[in-house]
Order: sequence, then structure tokens, then C-alpha cells
Amino acid sequence: MSAPDTPVKLAAPTTAPAEPVRQRTTGDRVATAGQWTLVWWRFRRHKLAMTGLVVTLLIYLMAIFADFVAPVPPHETNARYTYAPPQGIHLFLRGEDGGLSFAPHVLGYKVELDPVALRRTFVIDETKIIPIGLFVKGAPHKVLGLFPTDRHLIGAITPGDPFFLIGADRLGRDVFSRTVHGARISMSLGLVGVTLSLVIGTLLGGISGYLGGMVDATVQRVIEVIRSIPTIPLWMGLAASVPLTWHPLAVYFAITIILSLVGWTTIARIVRGKFLSLRSEDFVTAAELDGASRMRIIRVHMLPAMTSYIIAATTLAIPIMILSETALSFIGLGLQPPLISWGVLLKEAQNIRSLATAPWLFAPGVAVVIAVLSLSFLGDGLRDAADPYQR
Repeated sequence: MSAPDTPVKLAAPTTAPAEPVRQRTTGDRVATAGQWTLVWWRFRRHKLAMTGLVVTLLIYLMAIFADFVAPVPPHETNARYTYAPPQGIHLFLRGEDGGLSFAPHVLGYKVELDPVALRRTFVIDETKIIPIGLFVKGAPHKVLGLFPTDRHLIGAITPGDPFFLIGADRLGRDVFSRTVHGARISMSLGLVGVTLSLVIGTLLGGISGYLGGMVDATVQRVIEVIRSIPTIPLWMGLAASVPLTWHPLAVYFAITIILSLVGWTTIARIVRGKFLSLRSEDFVTAAELDGASRMRIIRVHMLPAMTSYIIAATTLAIPIMILSETALSFIGLGLQPPLISWGVLLKEAQNIRSLATAPWLFAPGVAVVIAVLSLSFLGDGLRDAADPYQR
């Protein structure tokens, strides 16, 4: 008699435990990030550079929309308010019942006679309340030269009321409006000048560093000759050669070219040094063996490898261009009225009256300091971020 069949107990199929989802660590992100992503991560850790970027963008936006930001046209005169002092903005107004209400305003002026100098002076009159507001109506203008409007960012609500945020000049023109419009030429001249210097410096510096030999020696001797000439006399000599009968716009381009012809040497040396280190890299050798022409190797292979360095050098060169234009215009050899730049505005402040009784005429100088510092901080941050050995 056979034993009864015993049921065979099948083992439950075993399933491999699901592999946990692997979290991307910071090291993985860095290993897979591109060059520009790494540059941005390093740049945003630089607090001063980020501040410089924000301030620089605000200055350029102010320059682009100068007609909208400025309360009045830059050439509008008012003989009643020559050398009028700045009017501070007050946000609250005390009513008759003693309570405070939100009512942005400035205080008007009253005229007094200076018994010593025997001239009239403006004194703030606390009894004259001038309401101000945002997006108020004013002189008609065109936004970006295309869209006509009569709205301004800030100004007096009642047309004709005096509104001088940082005072008036000898002709009663608003210094704030003129400083805002001056940013257009000063900031654009620095940008255009550096662009021309970048083209010249990159071309000559790249050829010098890549070819070497006699070409490199010739370019370097030219750079040394230019850099050995004192800067101010060189600017004065070149600027003095511009005919006085030229149109102001032609003078603007002439000054831009003059600054570019002097400022390309620094960028050329930076590009040359980088090319000297790149021309021995494997990817350059591979391109040469593949039959690529020299200009293609420079343009397609070498320049993209140092784009971040060029951007950093360009950003650091813009403040030099701005200071150069300001210096030339201040000594009377640069831009001339009716063009408005920070240097032209500072030229109008070189008198005893400005130092003694109208210090607000130096407001364009404060704008130059702010612009130069912000661009310098921005350039330093870009230079550090572009350094592959920076941790």
C-alpha cells in the first residue's frame, strides 16, 4: 500500500526589493553641469557682484527709459528757480485734527535776500505744500523713441509747480533730469567703446598668441608703445584733433573711437595670454590635424573656450571708458553741449559758487562713482566665477 501523496508546498516567488531612487547629490549636479551653469553658481555666491549686477541693470534701465524717469525735459529752463536747492520728499501730511495721512509731497520755496552777498537765496517754505505722484502727466515724449506719451514716473501733480529732487543749476534746469539723461551717453559710450576695443583686442591678441614668432613680437611692441604714452596727454591730443564744427553726434562717435584705440591693449594682452595656454591643448592639435584653417581654429575652437574670461575683462573695462569720457568732457576736450553726459554736467560745476552754495551740482559725480563701483564689483565677480581653479 503506497503512502498517500503529500501536497508539495511551493515556495512563494521571491521578488527583488525595489532599488531605492537614487538622490542626486551636489557632486552629481556639479559633474553634469555645463560651463555657464558652473559660472552662474559661483557668481551668485559673490554678494558684492550680485549687488553690482542689480545696480548696473537699474542704471541701464534708467538710461533706456530716461524720458519716462525724468520729471521734466533736460533742457527745460526756469529762470525763477536758478540754483534752487533740493526738495526732500515727504510721505505723510499732518491734518488739522493732528492726524497723519498718506500724502506724498514736497515743500515749496520762498525767496530771501542774503545780507552778506546781497543776492537772493531760496529757503524751504513749510507752508507751501506741492503734491507729487507716480505716473503723472508732463511734457510729451516718446518711449524708446516709438510710443508717444505724456506720462512720467514721478513729478508734481499740478503742472508748473517747482519739483527739483536734487536741485537746479544756473539756468533753472532740473539736475536730476539732466543726470538721468546723462546716463544715456556716459553708459552707452562705455559699452560701445568697450565693444570696439573687444573686437580689436580679441583679433590682434588672438593672432599674436596663436601664431607667435614675429607676429607676436610686432603686436606686443605696438602694445608697449601705446601703453608707454601717458594716458591724459594722449587723450588730449587725439580729442583736440576733432574739429569744433562737427555735429555733436559725430563728436560722440569720434570720442568713442578715440577711447577704443587706446583701450584695446589690455584686452589684447589678456586674450594673448589665454591663447598661449590654449594652443598646446589636445583639441587644438586635433583641429590642426583635421585640416582646419587657422582662423577657424581661433573662431570655432579657441574663442568659445575663453568666452567667460573675455566677458569678465570687458566688464572691468567699461568703468575705465566711463571715467575716460568724464575726464575728457570735464576738461573741455570731450563731448560738448547740447549733448548731455556726466562729464559735461560736471564741467558746469567747476566754479566757486558750486563748492560754496550749490553742492548738488556734483550729483553727476556721485552717479559716476556708483556706476563705476557697481561695474567693478560685477567684473570682479565674473572674473572669479570664470576661474576654473576657484573653489
